[in-house]
Amino acid sequence: MGEPGGAPVNLAALNDLTTTQGIIALAAGGVALIALILAIVLAFKLRSLRRSQATVLGDRGRDLVAHSAELDQAFVSLREYVEEALSRLEQRSQTADQRIDRSIAYHALVRYDAYGEMSGAQSSSIAMLDTHRSGIVLSSIMHRDQARVYVKEVREGQSSIELSPEEQQAINEALSGGRQADAA
Repeated sequence: MGEPGGAPVNLAALNDLTTTQGIIALAAGGVALIALILAIVLAFKLRSLRRSQATVLGDRGRDLVAHSAELDQAFVSLREYVEEALSRLEQRSQTADQRIDRSIAYHALVRYDAYGEMSGAQSSSIAMLDTHRSGIVLSSIMHRDQARVYVKEVREGQSSIELSPEEQQAINEALSGGRQADAA
């Protein structure tokens, strides 16, 4: 047997692994075997990764990038919802603050004897004011055979109707901390 060029082929040299060609063949075979083992290991790792990805992403056939984009969009939507809810909550808080400002913040009661009859301090004046020092002064004047009730509006600590000394005292005490004192 010979090559087309006419030189005879030495079969013993092909079977000899100590030649340069044999050593290169052995090295190539070793590299191929390592590559095959590495490919098998990577195939098992890829299979395990795909199983884990299917657990996270579901069996809908989408990839990790699409899933990440969906999560990003979901977080954007959630943030918009939270910001909108916070805005509504701030509006409600402001409304509640305004309502609280109009509620009774200062109050005081002054009891006194309106007619000096020595019947005890049966008459009273109560001031009920909001944070703007506006509200009412309610006076109940008691006499042996009659009772009278007066209500006067107060705006910013002042009344458009003249106040009795006891009514003014009730306003002053309410604005100074609501101390209750009996006038004699």
